[in-house]
Order: sequence, then C-alpha cells, then structure tokens
Amino acid sequence: MKYPPKYHQDNNINHMIEVIKTYPLATVISVKDNQPLITHLPLIYNDEGKLIGHIDKFNPQAELLKDDNEVTIIFSGPQCYISPSIYTTSQLPTWNYIIVHLKATVKAIESKESLKASLIDMTAFLEAPEHKYVLEPNNRSMKGYLDFIKMFEITITDWEGKFKLSQDKKPRDVENAKAELIRANQESIEQFLEKVFK
Repeated sequence: MKYPPKYHQDNNINHMIEVIKTYPLATVISVKDNQPLITHLPLIYNDEGKLIGHIDKFNPQAELLKDDNEVTIIFSGPQCYISPSIYTTSQLPTWNYIIVHLKATVKAIESKESLKASLIDMTAFLEAPEHKYVLEPNNRSMKGYLDFIKMFEITITDWEGKFKLSQDKKPRDVENAKAELIRANQESIEQFLEKVFK
C-alpha cells in the first residue's frame, strides 16, 4: 500500500507567484547570533522577479535587510480543517493548506526617490482593481515618513511550494475539499472578527 504524501510539493513557479500576489503579507525571517528575527510585511513581486518591501528603520531586523544577507520568507495562502464528513468515501480528518517557502538574499535600496516610487507602486498594487485611493507623489504625510522607512529588494534563490489540497482523493472529493476550503475561510474570518471586535 502506497502511503499518500503529507503534502503535494508544487514547484510550479507560476502557482507560487500567484500565492505571493494574492496573499502578499509575508513572514520575513533573518538570523543574528543564532537568534531568529521575524517580521510580518507585505512584499510585492515585481516584473524583474524580485520582491520589494519596506520596514520601519527602528525595527531590529532592518539592519539585517541589506548586504546580500540571507533571509527565509513564508507566504501563507488559505487553510482549514477538513472533516471526513465532506467526502464521499471513508477518510480521516486532515488539514489542507497552501504555503510558499522562499530562501533569498536581500539588499538595501537607499534612494529616497526609489523608496517614494515604491510606496506609490505598492499602494497601487494593493488598491487594485478599483483603485479607490491613489497615493500621490506630493503627499505631505508620505514625505514626512520617508526618513523612517527602509526599502529593500529580495532576490529569490530557492522556491518551495506546499499545496496540501486532498490531491490524493477521488475527483469528487477533491472538489468537495476545495468547496470546504472556500466555505471555511469565509465563515471563519467572519466569526473571528465578530469575536475580536466585540
């Protein structure tokens, strides 16, 4: 009997790029003196295949996001518990998820003009497709913050996609798992926010 894989290794870079673009909030991990420094930041995948980000200059990790230092980055897509009750065949409980792990090197971008243009580009990307807000180049608030933000560029050296989506099941059960992932994520967000914002 062949034991099913714990997760489906998906090395299709286009699939992983889609995760990055849809779920841009990344976990950025650096190591200093054998201690991990972890920050959660939105990163934008640009036309050159690089990731662009910004960090508060007072964040302890900021000093490590330069000089081609190594970083590990995690992007998390949708995830949820999968009950055996959704399947047409007998199964055990499981957890489905989509995760992208990257290894990379990072360098600082010191130009204030590049930083300003990058903030405008990132805002435009995150406002898509409706663009209800446009960050203008002459925005006075942004100008005041430029001295407190560090920009960095990440070059990806290794990609690893983990797409655990019940791929080892029958086609009908795969579709049921997909529907459950959609339903559970929509419902859990609503329930969670109702509790948090009471």
